[in-house]
Amino acid sequence: MQIRVQSSQTINGKQVTARQLEALLAVQETGSQTAAAQRMGISVPVLHKYMSSIEDAAGAPVLKTTPAGSRLTPEGEEIASVARSMALRCDMSRRFTVCCSPVMEDLLMSVLSSLKMTDANVVISDDEYNIRMLREDRTDIAIIDDPLYLFDADEFAMDEIGYMGMVMVDNGPSFIRYRYGAQRVAFMFMDSVDREYTVDAETFSLPELLGSNKSFFVEEYLLTRRNLRLKSAVDPKVLRHAITALYRTDGRQVQRLIAALKSRLS
Repeated sequence: MQIRVQSSQTINGKQVTARQLEALLAVQETGSQTAAAQRMGISVPVLHKYMSSIEDAAGAPVLKTTPAGSRLTPEGEEIASVARSMALRCDMSRRFTVCCSPVMEDLLMSVLSSLKMTDANVVISDDEYNIRMLREDRTDIAIIDDPLYLFDADEFAMDEIGYMGMVMVDNGPSFIRYRYGAQRVAFMFMDSVDREYTVDAETFSLPELLGSNKSFFVEEYLLTRRNLRLKSAVDPKVLRHAITALYRTDGRQVQRLIAALKSRLS
């Protein structure tokens, strides 16, 4: 059985078909309506009809024709960008994909190498985006640092792969928040002890976090992997939390990866 998924668009309440979007992408890629029609095996008048339908929905031209050929207008570029993004999401031939945050990045890469799973796709992002990828079936497994996200992801299978503590560097009431790790757990701790604080900055960058001169929380494991030692204002065990694998299908690759990660974090 062969299954193929295609996506259409609704623009200003009007339907644009997958075939029409395919024609728009063909013009963008070839720079010529004639070449695009030949690629698709249709006549140029039919391609013009497709473009007219898209323009009717968009309420604006999607192509600009010059002596050098045809190119997309800003409106056409926007429609093509969405079409290309959705086509990637509908691609059922993608390789085995894993996503995690930078907290687990080094360990994940090491484990994938040791398992000789070097053809896997790896996506590094925050927990919220990684769960979104799983919901959109763009990844096979998501490694989640913040256990609070699990309450909103109970449709997936879950497997705890280990535990981590967090370091609190105390430089006063002004905090900088790192975008990764169990930050919500850490700040819930602050609320529980009635500590007054403000979050005055946020960063994706670990070096920026460490050099900020503000107070912050960071995963102890992330520091250990980089041979960094920081004095913590609280015992990291107080902020100990689970690292959890979320997945849809309990396949062989998923279980091999989970077992290897557990052995490294035990």
